[in-house]
Amino acid sequence: MQGDDVGSSVLRPPVVTLDIAITGHRSRHPVFAKNKAAIAQSLSALMDLLDRMAIEESGCGGEGERPHIRLHSLLAYGADLMAVDAVQNKGWPVVAPLPFGRDLNLAINAQPVLADDIQILLDGGVVADPEIAERAAEIRGIAAKARIFELAEQDREVEALYRKHLAEPENRTAEQDFVAICSDRAAMAARVMVEHSDILIGIWDGVTHGNVGGTRHTIESALEQGIAVIWLDAGNPNQWHVLRATEELAGLGNRKAPSDSEASVREIIREALCPIGDTWQNARANRVWRDKSNRFFHAYRRIEALFGTPGLGALRSLRQHYEHPDAIAGGSGAPLLSAVAGLPGGDAALAQRIGNDILKPYAWADSVSTWLSDAYRGGMVASFLLSAFAIIGGIGYLPFATIEEKWGFAAFEFLLLAAIVVIFLTGKSRKWHERWFETRRVAEYFRHAPLLLLLGAARSTGRWPRGPKGNWPEWHVRHALRAIGLPQMQVTSAYLRSVLMLMRDFHVVPQRAYHLGKASRLKRTQHNLHRCSELLFLSAVLSVAAYLLIEMGARIGWLPHHMPHDVAKMFTFLGVLFPTLGGALAGIHYFGDFERFAAISEITAQKLGDVETRIEMLLAAHDSDISYARVSSLAHRIDDIVVDEIENWQSVFGGKHITVPV
Repeated sequence: MQGDDVGSSVLRPPVVTLDIAITGHRSRHPVFAKNKAAIAQSLSALMDLLDRMAIEESGCGGEGERPHIRLHSLLAYGADLMAVDAVQNKGWPVVAPLPFGRDLNLAINAQPVLADDIQILLDGGVVADPEIAERAAEIRGIAAKARIFELAEQDREVEALYRKHLAEPENRTAEQDFVAICSDRAAMAARVMVEHSDILIGIWDGVTHGNVGGTRHTIESALEQGIAVIWLDAGNPNQWHVLRATEELAGLGNRKAPSDSEASVREIIREALCPIGDTWQNARANRVWRDKSNRFFHAYRRIEALFGTPGLGALRSLRQHYEHPDAIAGGSGAPLLSAVAGLPGGDAALAQRIGNDILKPYAWADSVSTWLSDAYRGGMVASFLLSAFAIIGGIGYLPFATIEEKWGFAAFEFLLLAAIVVIFLTGKSRKWHERWFETRRVAEYFRHAPLLLLLGAARSTGRWPRGPKGNWPEWHVRHALRAIGLPQMQVTSAYLRSVLMLMRDFHVVPQRAYHLGKASRLKRTQHNLHRCSELLFLSAVLSVAAYLLIEMGARIGWLPHHMPHDVAKMFTFLGVLFPTLGGALAGIHYFGDFERFAAISEITAQKLGDVETRIEMLLAAHDSDISYARVSSLAHRIDDIVVDEIENWQSVFGGKHITVPV
């Protein structure tokens, strides 16, 4: 089936989003408290600038829609809430990854001094102290309007340490224990915030080091992940600086007033909103849906089947039927969506978003990439074989026809050579090679995306790879995932345990089995191709040796003297046939690089095996030991494995553009 009107079988442009994060001093910091009004004024002006530039750059050189702009904040009392106030009139949604559950977060950030006030705040009551009550009311009001992602799996432990700290204010050990766990939780929430952001605004005096999870630590973490930081100097609020590398933190004391900060910010926004390089994903060629593979492009997979599959399976039909994007949610994706919907305490809307915004584009990219892979690799393998058959056919008249009948063999040779030229020109003009690379990247990014979404994790803007022709696949997937954003839910140990099992059952185990099977098949293909090429070369040597023996036998009288003349053309034909076929198979062997691909799959399977072992260790542990940090690190490890595998195999085929087999 082909046609333009195919529902969701086109890769739809993503909703373009600019995500701004805020970190800064708390309200009790002396420099922040002293310059609070000036900081608020400068921050408001900076937000106005970002809003205006985002609108100006949203067209990416053409017509474009106004981007969605969001503010990410941990809702700590101080700079975080100041930023929320600064964007209230702009209509920016506020996203809050909290280091604790919503209620405990309020109880901590309201800064009570009495242990009894903790329970009142946890119960949603109003404490007697008016300042504490005012802070609690402000945090509660903002949280009610924000999209909240609560990292609550350690709340019981945090609450116990908090109560002990307030009940025993002179106990330094209790204070240190509470500060330590709060710092770890804040660092984890800040990491989530940074991963989902394009720009981090840091309101910092440039001096205070603070704890893990504090302002300086968050700024440094963002820079390490390739996120641009706009540093608003709390000691001199009229100046702000753009930071792009952690090394810049070493020389802040000698940093001069910037002269081109606005130009730097504009460049950062353009990088976030606009893809770099070719953006062909919505060209007409990709609006034509193909529901099955083309038999004319099966040459590469037929070679794999013949040389890598034992028994009669080598002769099976290779026709593939692609799953339509509109059908995947009720088809192959149904078990995953059912598992997502059944996660305890999960975001009820997330399963539907994954079905519509992840699985559908995955099905599109996977099928288009598979078709292009067949076209490119099958076309190249066919060209190697056609080239060999053209040579064999051109010389075939020697033993089988007269010189007067050579024209038929020449015509046959010409047709095969013309077919090679057609394959080359078609593949070149339609960019089979480039489009296969790009759509494969899109498919693989979407394949494991649900694991990250379920945990509110993401690959940071600065850590996405970039292809040689641009980054539209990465740009597209990044914005598609950003549009879904953080799940609105409370993370618990039970939820994390269920996500671990889903991670294992729906990605790690099946992908490991796939790569092990692929490695085994490719190693057999490589071995058998190499062996066949050797046999053909040996046959060429034997055919030449046989003719020489016949010639010698005729000369010494052991064979009829006319026999060498009678068989000369046949042996000439065989002398061309065997090395030509051997050379074609050797060319396919070189082009396919089966051994290196097998090694890549073996390494990937080994890495996934290590992840599976780590998952099993966590599943065997007590719920209290299953932390968000541990589970999200496994999701990031899987993400890194996927990206590494893509980069490895694309580096192998990167220089093998479609060409004529010469």
